[in-house]
Amino acid sequence: MKTYQTKIIAHIHNDFKSKFGVPRQSGLVNELVSTIVFEPEFRDSTALRGIEQFSHLWIIWQFSEAVRENWSATVRPPRLGGNKRMGVFATRSPFRPNAIGLSSVKLEGIEHTAEGPVLLVSGADLINGTPILDIKPYLPFTDCHTDAIGGYADEKFDYSLKVEISDDLLSRVPYDKREGLIGVLSQDPRPSYQNDETRVYGFEFGENEIKFTVSDGILTVKDIL
Repeated sequence: MKTYQTKIIAHIHNDFKSKFGVPRQSGLVNELVSTIVFEPEFRDSTALRGIEQFSHLWIIWQFSEAVRENWSATVRPPRLGGNKRMGVFATRSPFRPNAIGLSSVKLEGIEHTAEGPVLLVSGADLINGTPILDIKPYLPFTDCHTDAIGGYADEKFDYSLKVEISDDLLSRVPYDKREGLIGVLSQDPRPSYQNDETRVYGFEFGENEIKFTVSDGILTVKDIL
């Protein structure tokens, strides 16, 4: 089998320490802001010349938590409840022959730091530390197809939960991260095959641990540690 070696050009940094809670697709929670820090070899500002002219970017990255030797022709998409199999190339599952992901993000700005130029992006669906393999500009006149059909994914596109959280609990989260957290919760972080109304779920978001339950389409935050 032929192979091709790629270089990691950067890593993304945000508040997600594990896969639990990460939006299932990019662009679902635009209040989430991440930073992309380049590896020393690629900390050349001339490599970004002109990037500020684009509002959105394509991020090509590695599913670093899902790298494996073997692959399966079919997978279980979470939004179908984890019970129905689809062809791997008809899904965005991380379990692929090559563990590569593709995300569209909004470019919020560029910061010049001691670590070279850093990109600020919103709407990413990656965990903290994810390796970035490439960055390309998003072109609305070719990349956006207004007549596109979303297949089985259209069935779950508008799905969201009502989030109930007290002011006291919300005050424990840094102010600039509150809208992002509420957006993440509204997307229902639970595995789609789990629907236990008595279970208390939890995940880490930045320096906080979020505890919540879900019942009748309402997600209730029980505690923030």
